[in-house]
Amino acid sequence: MISFKEITLEDKETISSYTLQSAWQNCDFSFSNLCSWRFLYNTHYAVADGFLLLKFWVEGELTYMMPIGKGDLRKAVCLLMEDAEREGKPFCMTGNTEEMCRLLEAAMPGQFTFTSNRDYADYLYLRSDLAGLSGKKFQAKRNHVNKFKRTYSYEYTPITSDRIQECMELEAEWCKANNCMQMEGTGNERRALLYALHHFQELGLTGGILHVEGKIAAFTFGMPINSNTFGVHVEKADTTIEGAYAMINHEFAGHIPEQYIYLNREEDLGIEGLRKAKLSYQPIRLLEKFTAQPIRQPE
Repeated sequence: MISFKEITLEDKETISSYTLQSAWQNCDFSFSNLCSWRFLYNTHYAVADGFLLLKFWVEGELTYMMPIGKGDLRKAVCLLMEDAEREGKPFCMTGNTEEMCRLLEAAMPGQFTFTSNRDYADYLYLRSDLAGLSGKKFQAKRNHVNKFKRTYSYEYTPITSDRIQECMELEAEWCKANNCMQMEGTGNERRALLYALHHFQELGLTGGILHVEGKIAAFTFGMPINSNTFGVHVEKADTTIEGAYAMINHEFAGHIPEQYIYLNREEDLGIEGLRKAKLSYQPIRLLEKFTAQPIRQPE
């Protein structure tokens, strides 16, 4: 029997020792995301037979994620299936990339069906693309950034503990302008964001602030997902300042260490404006994610 426990800040080293060494680029495996959103998903973890195991609940339904580690994958998945049976719930594993699906199929041939939802595909970019904005395909983005530089007196600085408060103030202004507390999705996002800001250092986050005329205009933050992929979890800007989003995006990409070849800017959740914005930055890949469920055998 697996002994799962709720994820806390104290589990960062244990969980990161698996995720940072893995090949998986999903935003779901960021420790900050796992910890900051546990209020909504009741996220738990366990370590068994060389694997990190994750379980959580989505709208009352139990689901798991692909075991991370080295060893007998079939055995690890069977442990999860046994846990689901003890919980009295059908087995379901979400967030599987195409590579994960192939591994699962190889380990347990013909035992699962795989379905995907475009709304939950992660957007992967080359860090060098967003930092350099070179070439014809980034002409429009360069124009936004250059216009911003000509128009405003600005400064980019890292997020430090003494600057958390001004990030929270901008977030409150953004939330008020977008009526986020009237909508469940943005309300949940705000709760996760505020948790992350309150525990910025403990979570291991890195971020940047854009000031215009001495006042905060935008902020962003994230953390490594694995050894070559950095997850950008939050980006907020004063929409009355033209080009603030383009500028904070550009500056942050330029300040992320070069060891991170890829930036994962997460899903669009089917939001039309967000999808258009994410596609405009020319992702090199949409990281499609699949749900794996056992094939029901005829009785």
